[in-house]
Amino acid sequence: RIEAARCPDVVVAQIDPKKLRKKQTVNISISGCQPAPEGYSPTLRWQQQQVANFSVVRQSLNKHRNHWQSQHLDSNVTMPKSEDEEGWKKFCLGERVYSEIDAPSDNENLGIDYIKVGFPPLLSIVSRMNQATVTSVLEYLISWFGEKTFTPELGRWLYALLACLEKPLLPEAHSLIRQLARRCSEVRVLEENRNEEQISALNLLICLVSRYFDQRDLADEPS
Repeated sequence: RIEAARCPDVVVAQIDPKKLRKKQTVNISISGCQPAPEGYSPTLRWQQQQVANFSVVRQSLNKHRNHWQSQHLDSNVTMPKSEDEEGWKKFCLGERVYSEIDAPSDNENLGIDYIKVGFPPLLSIVSRMNQATVTSVLEYLISWFGEKTFTPELGRWLYALLACLEKPLLPEAHSLIRQLARRCSEVRVLEENRNEEQISALNLLICLVSRYFDQRDLADEPS
């Protein structure tokens, strides 16, 4: 009892996190992803370059967020409320993709109809989205992707929303991006025509989830 009384109430272990990173061999955050078919897997150099580019995009967005937030939106841009799931799907993907209409518009030569083709993730738009809205829209689009095909409009918005996520990630955001990586891997396996552009887009999203978000968070690196 005398020896126990001399021990401090709280003991903190002095652990070098760098040693743990070197020994880390399992990344449980994106378990369940389908391995890439032969010839579909990107090179390590490509992955590292994409992560570096993504990091630059995030830094630039954070640096200029206040500037873009103060810019006026065009009169035809009406952002849905955070809880309006169907409104956000139409806003991001456009009525054509949302309604699965393949026929081009009769007025296509008169200019871009963003109601039909969807609004791009402009900085003036995404800078106005708080983290709750970013997470909600990400959830809406991933849910859509779970049942629909991958489209360029969807890819652009998923990339932009990932760039808007603030670290450390909330638990629900972690769950969403793991779900996204798994879905991308499933679609990649089913890609029989070897559409290079689509495979690259799917690989990019998987790469960002596994190499930028999950590994850095598990390593407890500062954002």
